[in-house]
Amino acid sequence: MRDLPLPTLAIADLRPNFTAESRAARRSLHPSSHALEVVWARTEEDVLAAQRLRYQVFAEEMGAKLRVPAGSPAGHDIDLFDPYCEHLLVRLAGPGPDAGMVIGTYRVLTPASARRVGGLYSETEFDLIRLRPLRAKMVELGRSCVHPDHRHGGAILALWGALAEFMVRNDLDTMIGCASISMRDGGHLAASLWNKLRHTHLAPIELQVRPRLPLPVNELDHHLNVEAPALIKGYLRCGAKVLGAPAWDPDFNTADLPMLMRIGDLPSRYRRHFLGD
Repeated sequence: MRDLPLPTLAIADLRPNFTAESRAARRSLHPSSHALEVVWARTEEDVLAAQRLRYQVFAEEMGAKLRVPAGSPAGHDIDLFDPYCEHLLVRLAGPGPDAGMVIGTYRVLTPASARRVGGLYSETEFDLIRLRPLRAKMVELGRSCVHPDHRHGGAILALWGALAEFMVRNDLDTMIGCASISMRDGGHLAASLWNKLRHTHLAPIELQVRPRLPLPVNELDHHLNVEAPALIKGYLRCGAKVLGAPAWDPDFNTADLPMLMRIGDLPSRYRRHFLGD
């Protein structure tokens, strides 16, 4: 799979903070016929729009069995971490009938918010005890998705640019999250990908973590010649490391690889595009 070209991202405004009603981060780019706008959610409706997109991708497209709190609106992916997270959105910019439509999202759990909610989402899948020394400046990224009609690369690159600036502006240096691999094939692709990446991109032992519900790699065909999905390949190009063997998430029917990325490990060409260094 060839590398996607990196667009130049021009920042109009970026004032993120760690409250539930974060300030807007806006940028424009033109990956196709649509201009895109990247914003930090400021209102409840912004967050609901992200949750609707997540439901469309995870439940309707991928078949995930979402467990939402009682009383949640139908057609939304909602969990107990959402109120504590910053929500980053990519919207279609106007004019046009689709102006304002949310076509991509990430959620970000900062160190302070993780303390308030009592931990990270990743801790429901992995024992993260070895990452304790990093947690003061470590954020968790999660629930990333892009609308199926807009998976051309521009949306996710725009999100990454805003995330990088958010990290630098707030003196944060480490990102952690679970990169999901579909198990529609029974898990053979995930097992083979782990078998490949553990030889090329495994973090040092002092950063490795253990899955709470491990994917049974040795019971699967883990010798297939596979390539990483596009999103994971992008993380690896940005300097990310795999922290250990994948966990099995039966609700989402995915194998989740724990991954960590540091701003200081960004290759120079990505630093130039995302941070202007």
